[in-house]
Amino acid sequence: DLKNEKGREIACKLSERCDVVLENFRPGVMESLGLGYEQLRQSNPGLIYCAINGYGRAGPMKERPGYDGIIQGMAGLMSVTGEPDGSPMRVGVAIADLVTGLYSAVGILAALQSRTINGHGQRVDLSLLESCLSVMPNLTAGYLMAGTKPARYGNSHGNAVPYGTFATKDGNFILTVGNDRQWQHLCAALDRPDLAEKSEYATNEARVVRRDELDKILSSIFRERTTDEWVRDLEKAEVPCGPIYTIDRILSDPQIEALEIVKTLSHPTSGDLRFIGAPFQFSADDTDPYRSPPCVGEHGHSVLEEILSISPAEFDKLVLEGAVAAGVADRSDSQNSSSQAAGPRHRTQRKGNR
Repeated sequence: DLKNEKGREIACKLSERCDVVLENFRPGVMESLGLGYEQLRQSNPGLIYCAINGYGRAGPMKERPGYDGIIQGMAGLMSVTGEPDGSPMRVGVAIADLVTGLYSAVGILAALQSRTINGHGQRVDLSLLESCLSVMPNLTAGYLMAGTKPARYGNSHGNAVPYGTFATKDGNFILTVGNDRQWQHLCAALDRPDLAEKSEYATNEARVVRRDELDKILSSIFRERTTDEWVRDLEKAEVPCGPIYTIDRILSDPQIEALEIVKTLSHPTSGDLRFIGAPFQFSADDTDPYRSPPCVGEHGHSVLEEILSISPAEFDKLVLEGAVAAGVADRSDSQNSSSQAAGPRHRTQRKGNR
């Protein structure tokens, strides 16, 4: 508890042994607690200190709290999301939060690599606002370099036609024709060579101008068959397309099953948990999760005992004083021993060798 004096003392002591400190308070809060970068680096010059906030360390909005939806609106992302004649639309997930987390990992790893070379730690600053801007590189570049103000195109594309979602006999699918060769393949698959031959549709530039009329023609054709039939035949014709699945459908898809990305772990209070694992695989190290998400304070005593040599009696006293959380007892089975709680587990077992 950083509002507790002894809790702050423990945090300071832990920072002396840390590679990385990560915080997402508003600017100035950690400094007021005695846990700012300049304060902590005095006893740990190699510290990588990553600070995340809503709007950045400078500027008139730096004190404001950051909320994903508000950031999406201010950064311009909502202005280019949604149907052309509809209202600005928030992305269906907390994209600003998520991408800021990803960028923080990239920044931390870069700072650690820099420390390997020069021996010095440093501060890494990120904001939701800057991260949200960074996910629109083509749109911001188009404005900065050509003065082009981006518009909303819904599921369509501003510079490619046909590109978007189309209703079928039993659902919907998405079609992404990115060049004239793919357009010719599409027309052949539709048995409509006349569309490819017409000068009004022969080039992408011409199709962009006649976007609405071409979409109407294609829409009437695609309603004649099912999604699976269209996806099967268009893929054979090398036309980029794909079905539009719901979450339950994709999680049961043979492709996802083959990738084995859905994992199962046993949790001490919630039973078996199913979740999405790491989206990457290493050739030498195992990325499968080896223990379930921890309960609040679960590894508190393990960490403090190993790093700061705090005894069980001292830990209990800290709990009574409100300095640390009172968590469930550390599990000590073969996969979850307390010696693993203070650091990452390096494993080289491959899936086939378990």
